[in-house]
Amino acid sequence: MSKVKKKPLRKSLVSGEIIDKRDLLRIVKTKDGQVFIDPTGKQNGRGAYIKLDNQEALMAKKKQVFNRSFSMDIPESFYDDL
Repeated sequence: MSKVKKKPLRKSLVSGEIIDKRDLLRIVKTKDGQVFIDPTGKQNGRGAYIKLDNQEALMAKKKQVFNRSFSMDIPESFYDDL
């Protein structure tokens, strides 16, 4: 009997779709309040995910989704870097 390996799934903040974790971009907020892009997906802190797509990044900026998710003000320059 072979064991089926589960794929890790996460929900995109912008679209609300549940997608394979490897197809998403992880944004992390650390305990000291720093917010940055986590390319490895293994940094400590609270993570939020969006799709690797320009449209998703533009909608994230328009909706200010990371401000809501991390309960803090995120500078516009961070959204521009996405």
